[in-house]
Amino acid sequence: MQKLHRILVVDDEPDVEPLVLQRMRREIRRGEYEFLFAGNGVEALDKLGEDREIDIVLSDINMPEMDGLTLLQQIPAVDPNIRSVIVSAYGDMKNIRAAMNRGAFDFVTKPIDFNDLRITIERTIKHLELWREALASRDKLVSIQNELVLANRMQQSILPDVFPSGEKFQIYGSMEPARDVGGDFFDIIRLDHGRFGLAIADVSDKGVPAALFMMSSRTLLKGAAIGTAEPKKVLAEVNSLLDEDNEAGMFVTLIYAVFDSETGNISFANGGHNPPMLIRSDGSTEFLQMPDGIALGMVDSFDFEDKHIRLAEGDVLVFYTDGVTEAMNSDNELYGTERLARIFDDASPDGDVEAIINRIFESVHHFSSGISQSDDITCLAIRYGRTP
Repeated sequence: MQKLHRILVVDDEPDVEPLVLQRMRREIRRGEYEFLFAGNGVEALDKLGEDREIDIVLSDINMPEMDGLTLLQQIPAVDPNIRSVIVSAYGDMKNIRAAMNRGAFDFVTKPIDFNDLRITIERTIKHLELWREALASRDKLVSIQNELVLANRMQQSILPDVFPSGEKFQIYGSMEPARDVGGDFFDIIRLDHGRFGLAIADVSDKGVPAALFMMSSRTLLKGAAIGTAEPKKVLAEVNSLLDEDNEAGMFVTLIYAVFDSETGNISFANGGHNPPMLIRSDGSTEFLQMPDGIALGMVDSFDFEDKHIRLAEGDVLVFYTDGVTEAMNSDNELYGTERLARIFDDASPDGDVEAIINRIFESVHHFSSGISQSDDITCLAIRYGRTP
């Protein structure tokens, strides 16, 4: 039977309860969700203390008696495995950023788009179920391979599976995990004024520790991205926060870019990652010159730089991890950037950005046929201009 998930909605506005119950009535009737309600953080903590079956707290930020940010700090003491989703006004970026940095798993903005809320709840529940499975299974793992399989599933659970598109742009990403976990991830963050934050990253090390470091990096990145339009400042903040509590000495290579879907402008900063590949409409390719940057989590401060480009009609920008370029064949040859560029030699790239990424994956798999995949293969791509 399908598990009933209990969601505590915390908001002081009286019309929130009937609105949620009306708009989510199908899910309630199907036995997927049960909603509970509290008017502020104090009431919410009382309900969490009384009801140990609550899975998600969906909380407003601005409330009397105890606000949402204070509530976020209190929830782990009640149950560290509850996931919190913050709801706030679209322009309240400072508080949304603070909430993400204090442990919120995700956020939605007011007025609530209930389709977006459904996607957010589904992703949060999927991750929570895998996390609980990880906790239940941790003491029972009998081999390193079991641990790596579990870590793979954990990292897959937070990847976007709904991709934004419009008349003038397409965005698509995909990751194929290896049997050994490298900790790749990508994310797409919806910003204001038709802009999107795009990230692709590769965490050092393997196994569950890498998957946990990856999730921490993703949360910090999303929180920082809401607060500033400059990618260099986003990386600087994430780097500083990762370095504060990094006894294991792990690090993450990362590119963060802000894409304006109206103009095709892209600004990006580099955290020691592979240079993106630009595919022109005629099939010619080039690898972008990268601004100064180092992997995040290695030093407590670094002055990252921003670089700016503008996509022309029909251009495709591809971000990738070293699982692409460092794939090996039976002769111990690396796939490399030259083979990556040659995929589109003298041929216009397919109009559909998903098809473009699939061509890259197929090329890598053909090259390394017969060799076990040793690292995650991850790509994230933007196509600017109307699809033919």
